[in-house]
Amino acid sequence: MELFQRLPAGSVPQLIHDAIPAGASILELGAGAGRITRPLIGLGHEVVAVDESPDMLAYIHGAETVQCRIEELALGRRFDVVLLMSHLIENPDREQGQKFLKTCRAHVADSGSVLLQRDPPDRNYRAEPLRRTMSDGSTISMRDLDQSSSGVVSFTLDYQIDGSTWSQEVVTRRISDKSLEDVLAAADLEIDSYLTPSRTWIRARPRLRDEPRVVGDPV
Repeated sequence: MELFQRLPAGSVPQLIHDAIPAGASILELGAGAGRITRPLIGLGHEVVAVDESPDMLAYIHGAETVQCRIEELALGRRFDVVLLMSHLIENPDREQGQKFLKTCRAHVADSGSVLLQRDPPDRNYRAEPLRRTMSDGSTISMRDLDQSSSGVVSFTLDYQIDGSTWSQEVVTRRISDKSLEDVLAAADLEIDSYLTPSRTWIRARPRLRDEPRVVGDPV
């Protein structure tokens, strides 16, 4: 848990802020310890932070917090923006990933947007350096990489921050542009735009069904 408190937010809060209306209401799914929540509040947004861990949520101040599993969330209200970050859309359990998107659709206003984060669809894990140094001096190392024919990728990340080290096991499922379109459509969402050249950040919008035309209305 200490890891998630100390990881830097980087450029993500500004990327989100630039992609949404000023002062937008935000529902952040899988907020963790508030690494992104806090900067978004500082940028003038009202955030409701959702996470299943009460210990994580205890570190979040200045935002409404909700302890709940994402797929079980039912707040009965909608937001300008719903965030599904941390590559949650790439959950190896396809059914659970689809439930995450349905939660997004249930909580986003018809005129709002859902911001999603994934790995680049053409990412070559084996071609990457095993160790990266971040702008703040912290390092991230990858080991034990395994890629299955089904598209599931697993590896371990070792973080070194201020002399302390943490490890995190990652299991993810690569998702192509076409697969992304399909899973969004199944949740009544569609791609609005890609926010980054690598297509790692996606802005989706609700798919609104055509309202029945009343006889006599102009065509």
